[in-house]
Amino acid sequence: MSKKIFALVDGSAYSESVCHHIAWIAGRIGASVDLYHVLGRRDGGSEDLSGNLRLGARSKIMGELAELDAQRAKLAQAQGRAILEDAQALIEKDGVAEVHPHLRLGDMVETVETMEGDADLVVIGKRGEKADFAKKHLGSNLERVARATTKPVFVANREFQPIEKVLIAFDGGTSAMKAVDYVAKHPLFAGLACTVVTVGKPSDAVAKGLEDAKATLAAGGHAAEVKVVEGQPEVALADLIEADGHDMLVMGAYGHSRIRAMIIGSTTTAMIRTCKVPVLLMK
Repeated sequence: MSKKIFALVDGSAYSESVCHHIAWIAGRIGASVDLYHVLGRRDGGSEDLSGNLRLGARSKIMGELAELDAQRAKLAQAQGRAILEDAQALIEKDGVAEVHPHLRLGDMVETVETMEGDADLVVIGKRGEKADFAKKHLGSNLERVARATTKPVFVANREFQPIEKVLIAFDGGTSAMKAVDYVAKHPLFAGLACTVVTVGKPSDAVAKGLEDAKATLAAGGHAAEVKVVEGQPEVALADLIEADGHDMLVMGAYGHSRIRAMIIGSTTTAMIRTCKVPVLLMK
C-alpha cells in the first residue's frame, strides 16, 4: 500500500515550516500528501444581533447582515484556497509530485477523524494562525488533534532544518516501546542517528529497558546510543536536545508515567512549547 501524509495548514507563520517538513517526510518515505485547510463553521459569519433591533429597522439590517455574511464567507473561502495553493506550490517545489489540496468547512478534529483514513501520519504546526500574538501558547487545535487521531502526529516547529539526529524519550512503557519499534522499522528514520534517553534515576530496570530498546533499534539497522538523565522531563529533555544537537524528539503520547502523559496537561504544553525541534508523538 502506498504511503500517505495527512497534513493541516492554516496560513500562519508556521505554515512554511510545516510545508518543508511535509516535503522532507514525503521524500524519505515516498508518500503522497493530502493537504487540508479547515474553515470553522463560524468563519465568514456575523453575530446575530436581530434580538436587539427595533421594529422598522429589522428587515433592512437583517438583509445587510445576510449580505455581509455571504461576502465574508466568500472571502474566507478565497483565502483558504489561496493558502492551499501556496502550500501546494511550496511542497511541490521541494520535489513532491503528488499533493492533493482539500478545503473543508467544519471542525478540525471532525475533519481529522473523518478524513485521515489510511494516512501514515498526521502533520500539524506547533502553533496556529495567531502564533505571533500568543508566543507562549500552543496552537488551540494541537492537543485536540493529538487526542483524536489514531496516527502518529508530527508537530512541526517554526524553522525547518534537515533532520539527522533523533532523540527518543523512553520510559519502558507500551507507547515508548511502540515509539522505538516505529523508529526501528519506519523508512522515515533510515540512516538517522538515534539516542534513547530515560528521564529518572539509574537502576537495573532502567538499564535493562534501555538495552532492550537499543537491541530493537539495532535490529532495524540503527546503532543507537542510550542515556539516563535526571530532572523534570520537560527541562531535562529540552536541555539534552540543545546540548547534543538533536533535530527531532520522538515520544509516546498518553499513559500514566511522566513522559507518556506529556500530551495531557502542563507537562506536555511546556515540553512542546520549549522544544525548538519537531516532535513526533506516538499513540
